[in-house]
Amino acid sequence: MRLLLLRHGQTTANVDALLDTAQPGADLTERGQEQARAVVAALEGVPFDAIYVSDLARTHQTAAPVAQARGLTPVELGGLREVQAGELEMRGDAEAVRAYVGALVAWGDGDLDVRMPGAETGHQVLERFDDAVAQMAAAGHTDVLVVSHGAVLRLWSLVRCGNLTPVQLGERLISNTGLVVVEGSPGVGWSCVTWEDVPVGGEQPGDVAHDGPTA
Repeated sequence: MRLLLLRHGQTTANVDALLDTAQPGADLTERGQEQARAVVAALEGVPFDAIYVSDLARTHQTAAPVAQARGLTPVELGGLREVQAGELEMRGDAEAVRAYVGALVAWGDGDLDVRMPGAETGHQVLERFDDAVAQMAAAGHTDVLVVSHGAVLRLWSLVRCGNLTPVQLGERLISNTGLVVVEGSPGVGWSCVTWEDVPVGGEQPGDVAHDGPTA
């Protein structure tokens, strides 16, 4: 199974550097809409038989152009939502950002019990994303476009892919409409093929424990 993990296009909250994780979330900016339309050409010739999106508006808006071009109807799964900011929601001050990033870094260091202030632990984030991926696999898909969010895509990919290092959380970023491609299965494990068009080599799926540290 191959997952094409696509971050949504630019939003108004991105521009204002706000921690926007609650429903329905900010809309795409004009630039974000341009990025969404550009996904059609960027994925031309790339096979996928389904599109999944989170329950936040920006993923639906990002997926719309390529869904129309491919004649596919995006399926919403709440488990694909962004890492919840909890008490930090819609804040952009330095203290809030340090707290949010601090939780992510702790997860990358292996402490999945750390809780985002007023929100989720690392275990909970990974479990809900794993459940969403399991639903895709159970539906029989082989190549899937998953439109989701920067922090949760980085976390899941860096923890679940055996050829990535979880502590790279602070290094491996994903730009708006950036793409990470992984291959594998829920039962065996995952390997990252490319990270924003850069090939990734190394270990095979399953080399890193399923409940390993996050990133």
